[in-house]
Parts: sequence; structure tokens; C-alpha cells
Amino acid sequence: MSVTSKEALSAQDAPLRVAVIVGSVREGRQGRAVADWFLGAATDDALDLDVIDLAEVDLPLVLPGWGDTPSPAAVAALRDVSPRLAAADAFVVVTPEYNHSFPASLKNLIDWHYTQWQAKPVGFVSYGGLGGGLRAVEQLRLVFAELHATTVRDSVSLHGPWSGLGEDGTPRDETVCAGAVKGMLGQLAWWGRALRAARAERPYAG
Repeated sequence: MSVTSKEALSAQDAPLRVAVIVGSVREGRQGRAVADWFLGAATDDALDLDVIDLAEVDLPLVLPGWGDTPSPAAVAALRDVSPRLAAADAFVVVTPEYNHSFPASLKNLIDWHYTQWQAKPVGFVSYGGLGGGLRAVEQLRLVFAELHATTVRDSVSLHGPWSGLGEDGTPRDETVCAGAVKGMLGQLAWWGRALRAARAERPYAG
């Protein structure tokens, strides 16, 4: 076996780097509790999870024009978050549903980036009302398709988080929700490794 082949196999065995994005920034949010529960349920040692909480990312709402230099405030915020998105092999987006859609803070992060999403899989953990945030997820699928990302079929949805979560952020129907996490992460890991290998063999040209 050649050195290059050994290196490729070693890279495939490396833990999958997954950026977990907490999309809500509003006061009194449930997003961090939901994310913390998800992190506890994601027990696969083959996953390297990096939490990006948008409440801690101060990205300006005004995007620069094409070819323009971002503002100093934007450069400072991007200096921390952009390399972490670029280094990720896959993403899990934790999102509420606000008025049948997803938060502006999440769309802002997405729109500040482009190549970081390309040829990578995205999974979802959603929450909100009777629909469990599924309408927000369906809209996000359209957004990520435009960015050349692949969204996995199965998602995790928590219905009525204000009543469906205990005080510690644990879902009251934990067995069902934990099973959904396992299914979603199984799909995410398959796509993540397959696309990581594909990008290594032939860089994506979207």
C-alpha cells in the first residue's frame, strides 16, 4: 500500500468534525438547553463536536457588497467562527420555529458564508409548538440546497419545548428523542465520511 493510500485511510478513520450551531439568540430561549441535551445524547466517540452558539457570535446584520471589505466588527466575529465552519466535516443546526420559519440570527450566519457549507451534510434538531419546528427545517433545506450542502433525511424534533422539556432540558419522552438522535447522526456520519473522502480525492467545484 502506498504512503498516499495509508494517509487516505488514516484520514477516513479520523473523528468526524461536527459543528453544532445553536440558532436562537432571543432572551429566555430554550435553544441552549436543547443543544445541551443533544450533546448528551450524541455519545458516538467517532464524532468531534464543536458548539457554535450564535448568542456568542456578534455578526453584523449588514453584509458587505460583492468585492467590498467587511467592517472591522465583522472581521473580528468572522475570525473566530469562519475557520470552525470551514474545518467542520458536517453540521447539526439546532433551531426553533418562529412564525413558521427559522431565526434571523441563523440566516445571518448562513449568509455570511458560502464555501464553508459546500459538499457537506447538515442535520437538524428543531423545537417549537405542535409542529416541533419542522416547518423551520423544511425552509432551511431549501437554503442549504442553494449553498451546495446536503441535508440528511431524518431530523430530531421536540414538540412544545416549554412543556416537553424538564427543568434540566431533558425531553420528557427521552427514549423516543434519543432514538431520533441516533438515526439522524447515523445518516449524518455516513454522508460526512463519504463527502469528506470525495472532497479529499477531488475538491468540490460548485
